[in-house]
This record gives sequence, C-alpha cells and structure tokens, in this order.
Amino acid sequence: MALSTPRGMRDILPDEALWRENIGAQVTRCFADAGYKPVETPLLEQRDLIDPTDLSAEHTFRLFDRDGSMLMLRPDVTLPIARMVSARMSDVCEPVRLRYTAPVFTEKDALRGEARQFTQLGIELIGDAGVEADAEVLLLMDKALTASGLTHPLIALGSVQPMNALLEASNMPQAWCTQVREACRDNNMVALDELVDSAKDQTGDALAYALKALVRVQGGPEAIAQARALIEPLGCVEDCGFDGLDYLVSHVTFESELRIDFSLMGSFGYYSGIVCAAYAPGLGACLGSGGRYDHVFERYGAPRPAAGFALSLDTLQLALDKQSLAQNRPLRVAISKGSLFKDAVSLLDKAGYDVKDLADPGRQLTIMGPDNIEYIIVRATDAPAFVAFGGADCGICGKDSLFEANLDVMDLVNLDFGACRFVVAEPDGTREQVEENYRRLGAIRVATKYPRITRAYYASHGIAADILKFHGNIELAPLVGMADRIVDITATGTTLRENNLVVVDEVMQCTAHLFANPASARTDPRVYEFAKSLKAAVTK
Repeated sequence: MALSTPRGMRDILPDEALWRENIGAQVTRCFADAGYKPVETPLLEQRDLIDPTDLSAEHTFRLFDRDGSMLMLRPDVTLPIARMVSARMSDVCEPVRLRYTAPVFTEKDALRGEARQFTQLGIELIGDAGVEADAEVLLLMDKALTASGLTHPLIALGSVQPMNALLEASNMPQAWCTQVREACRDNNMVALDELVDSAKDQTGDALAYALKALVRVQGGPEAIAQARALIEPLGCVEDCGFDGLDYLVSHVTFESELRIDFSLMGSFGYYSGIVCAAYAPGLGACLGSGGRYDHVFERYGAPRPAAGFALSLDTLQLALDKQSLAQNRPLRVAISKGSLFKDAVSLLDKAGYDVKDLADPGRQLTIMGPDNIEYIIVRATDAPAFVAFGGADCGICGKDSLFEANLDVMDLVNLDFGACRFVVAEPDGTREQVEENYRRLGAIRVATKYPRITRAYYASHGIAADILKFHGNIELAPLVGMADRIVDITATGTTLRENNLVVVDEVMQCTAHLFANPASARTDPRVYEFAKSLKAAVTK
C-alpha cells in the first residue's frame, strides 16, 4: 500500500494547518467586511468550461466519469463562478460581490519540484464596469496582503488596453497581431522586438518604437505619463484607459507599494482592462493576480462586466516565512559556464561591472562582486530553472536553453554573442532511404538533446517524428541505425562533416540572452538597470 501523496501534493500537519487557517481567516475577514459573500463550486467541472485556446487549458487534470463525460479538476475558481452566476444568479440584483477559499489544481511537468495543488483566496465583483469597481478590487487586494502579515508587499498594475490600441492602430494582419500579443503575454521582449522590426516598413517608425517601448515602461505614477507620451502622437490614446489608471493612482491610498508596469498584461483573451499582480520583494514568485475580465461572461450567455483577484495561500505562507531575508540582499545573476562564459564576462566588463574575481573563479560556484551583485555559475541548461524558481534574479544563457526549459521567465535582451544554429542533419547519401522510411512507417526517427525544440520544428512542418533523447554524441545515432536524422546545435559544422552528416534544414539561430524572474523584474529596479547596462554595452 502506497503511503506517499501524489507528486506535487502534500499532507498538512496540525501546526502548519493552524497557521494556514489563521492566514486565511485574516484575509477572509477583509473580504467579508467589504460585503463579499461566500460561495462554493464543485471540485470537478465540465472540461469545456475552459476554451481550448486558453493558456490554462493545457495544464488541467482531465478524467472521464462513468457516463463518458470529460471532466477536469478546476484550475482556478473564477470560471466556475462565472458559470454559476450565469446559470443560477441571472435574476440577482447587480453588482454581485462573492468570495471563496478553495483548492485548485494545475498539471505540471515532472522533475521540476512544483506543487500541483494550491489553495486560492479570492473575490469577484460582478456587474460593475466603473473605475470605482477597479479601485475597490485593488484596495481589497492591498488590505488582504497587509492582513496576512506581510510587511512590504508590492502590487504591480498594468493593462491590456494600451497594447490593444496600438495593435488596432497598426492595421497589421491578425496573425501578426496575435504573435505580438503572445510575445507580450509570455514576457518575451526579444521576440516582440524581432516581430516589430520585421514589420517596421508597414507599421512606420513611430508605431514600431511605441510597441517596443511600452512593455519597458514601469515605475511610479509618472510611468502612466510616459506611456501616454509614447502613444499620443499615434492618435489612439483615448482607447488606452489611461484616465482610469490616473484615477487609481491618485484617488486610492495603498499600504502596499504600487508600481505601474506595462509589461504586465496576462492573457489578452481573458483580461479586458487593468491587470494586477501581488509580490513580496525577494521571493521570486507571484502571490496572486487578477484584473478586469469583462469578456469572460460572453462564453456563458449574457455579457457582464467583472473584476477580481485570487491570492495563493501557499505562496503567502512562503513569503511570510522568508520576508526577513529580503532586506539588503544582493542582485543575484546566473552565468552559464562553458562556451558562453568568457563572452559573458567580457560583456559585463564592457558594461562597467567589476568582474575581476568572476573572470577566474576556479572551483567557486558563487562570486560576490563589489557592485552588490552575486554571480552564480551554473550549467546553461540549468540557468532558466535557477531564475524561474527564484534562485537568481536574472541570468545569461543561450536562446536554445530558454526555449527548451519552457519556464516562466522574462526574456529581456539579445546579447548578440555565442552565435550558433540548430540544424537537422542526416548521413550523406541517405535522403531517399529516409523518405522511404517515412512513407513506410509514418514517422521520422530523430535523435536530439533538445526534444522540445525538435518537437516544435517537426510540428510546424506537419511531419510526424519519433524523438529519441540523448545527452551527448547524438551523431552516433544515425550512424548505427538508431535514428534517421538528428537535430543539434552547431557553430562551424566541423563535427557534422567529420561524421559524414549533411545539413538538411535549419531549425533556428541562437545567441545568448539576458532573462529575468518576473517577480524580481517587477519588484527590484536593479533588474531593469542591469538589463539597460548590458543592452547599451551590446550596442557600443
């Protein structure tokens, strides 16, 4: 009999359960005092409650009941409440104020050490489209964070409206606009820059500049004026919601630090106005998020304006446990060892950082620089994990490592060194045999160290591929008959030629990138200062 819990789930013993109960009680009292009434929704929902295009759809636990219906464990509570209000509360006088405390479930990849069950504490304000409703939601988030016991919480406030207005003004094809929105949602500023630069002839310089600069605007109330100044010359500023943001920063007094951040947009298919997220400086994780989602109710019948947020009880616990460690901590930067290390050190030196000790670290894995920057030396493939899970604030590694890791990081700057390319290669003279194997078997066997990159490449070409993951010497696989082709990284092609392999196609080109933990980037101004310094050094 198995006595362990499923991966990513755990038992909570009495002492911790009492602590959680107390945190939850303090937060819930804030909600109740503001007039929010409790509701409960089922743990299981119909799978089609979530639109297949939603970002959360691929992370749901799915199962079939005895009737053959596909069900899911709820990945959040907002959509179940929207369903419930649409089906059961259509005759209730609006606005409706609801609160909940409920477990939610999110499927995660194995071997990442991530939880798959969380407890959400949240509210929904349904039926009020005014900026006063946005203010009520934000103020309640602020009060809940303070009531939980956090001493220095921060609320980041953004909006999807300015970017939507710019894209509408661009008159660009919908497919291109969708790619831009996806880059913004994923905090991939490098991809955004590349997309905008590729279309500059159609968009014009002013619009291209605004599209790239908007996501980098952050700070205090002055950030709203900066964003407005970017967009005013383009004639679409009235659609950007700046007046509402001005109202929120000038008419609402917060105990938390409030930071305007126009990189905070979330899912464009979900949010329709403001987007907010809560952080504890130094934690490297988001405590909760929310915003205005006026379009969601259209899925379930009659449209209704709505706004709300949810906090993670589990992350609040972690923040409370670690908040004393956040004071006066150095900026921590993960540096990839190996082929990128020397060029990374040279770029840091060019940017004006003291790298005397970093240049020759010996066997040391951490180097404390005089600039209050701590460098940690890691494998390139591990750098994204160190940053995404809070071990470092930002990091330097190749684009390939970022793509393969597929973790939640902000891709900030293309550092323009360590150039190489991913290629598809096969033994010379085997093209006809490979094509015959594909016709006969219905799939190509491909050996690689990079299964996610390989899978994405073949999926984009509509070719079925059986992927064999290796950790090294993948050139051997086709030579001994284990695979038809390989996908690998190459700089000069020498190794391929020496093993009688020829390039069939190029998958993508790679250089080193600077990337950051989203929580660090939104709570610690040093991250953007560091990014600006390196970008300036790249362009010198």
